[in-house]
Amino acid sequence: MKLEIKGIVDGRILGCFIAAATLQRRDIEMSSKKPTGKAQRSAIADVVAREYTIHMHKRLHGVTFKKRAPRAIKEIKDFAVKAMGTTDVRVDPALNKKVWENGVKGVAYRLRIRISRRRNDEEGAKEKLYSYVQAVNVKNPKGLHTVVVEE
Repeated sequence: MKLEIKGIVDGRILGCFIAAATLQRRDIEMSSKKPTGKAQRSAIADVVAREYTIHMHKRLHGVTFKKRAPRAIKEIKDFAVKAMGTTDVRVDPALNKKVWENGVKGVAYRLRIRISRRRNDEEGAKEKLYSYVQAVNVKNPKGLHTVVVEE
């Protein structure tokens, strides 16, 4: 590119003209390298457990009162899918009770949960791994960071 300045008066540019240089084909072409596949990892190495704090209040904002607790369960499952990368997510009954303890419209603003990625030992399983979501009892979940849990 070429920049031509007509003149400068009192530190200000009076006018400028930018001429674009002709682009060469080599400048436009993308890399010819093929993307390499990721190294295959075993399902055993992928078994992990982490504790998260989910801000339920922002996920349920604007949801009809009579649909808040059912939507909260769906949001927890969606969070687990994104966090662990498994489509098979199972919710612990104690977590379900925790979500529903204040009724259908009284879901807690924040929930502390533990998501465990586990091996699927069922015979007809579509996936090798599944996520199991449990409630963690804490006094105040606000401000807690994600922690890897050793099981």
